Amino acid sequence: MNQKQRYYKDQREEPFINIAQPKLYLYLLLFSLTILFVVFAVGYVSTRAAQGNSGVYLPPIFIANTVLLLGCSYTMHLANKSYKADNTLKYQLSLWGTFILTLIFLALQILGWTLYYEVLLGNNIGIGKQYLYALSGLHFAHVLAGLPFLAIFLIAAYLRMKEPVSVLVYFSDPDKKLKLEMLSTYWHFLDGLWVFLVLFFLVNMML
Repeated sequence: MNQKQRYYKDQREEPFINIAQPKLYLYLLLFSLTILFVVFAVGYVSTRAAQGNSGVYLPPIFIANTVLLLGCSYTMHLANKSYKADNTLKYQLSLWGTFILTLIFLALQILGWTLYYEVLLGNNIGIGKQYLYALSGLHFAHVLAGLPFLAIFLIAAYLRMKEPVSVLVYFSDPDKKLKLEMLSTYWHFLDGLWVFLVLFFLVNMML
């Protein structure tokens, strides 16, 4: 390993306040996303209060999607647990489960937007339509952005785990473990964020 490669390796692994630098960058990203969504949520409440209108209607398909994302969180948790237990089959199946549930979520989200506008209420959807589309659209974009990283793990789980030696190397790779933990954190955050959005609009719809 030359000096330049060693420098970048050290920069990647050197902890900062007991947190690995890649994790720190991820936490900063998630914090920024949290602030962004809070700003949108406050903007929605302010707009609604100023105009004195009722809350925006939340389509049932948005609520159903919550179950899918909770399933994603569970399968991602199983993937982490299986990785630490060196359980190859369960690890692969958990990644597959997360990937498939995520694809279904994205497809149903597109369907929900379409039905919401064209079938459910047309143009009579109440104040806050733009906020619902903006917040759910931002969430959709970040789920979509994480999908290639999940696909990389899924592909590697099959290409690099064909024999006992390669399985041992895969499960003992600290860099792979770190990246899987980061992916899990990202996925759990998005799932929690969706639950917050659904509860937020439900509460506002009932008030």
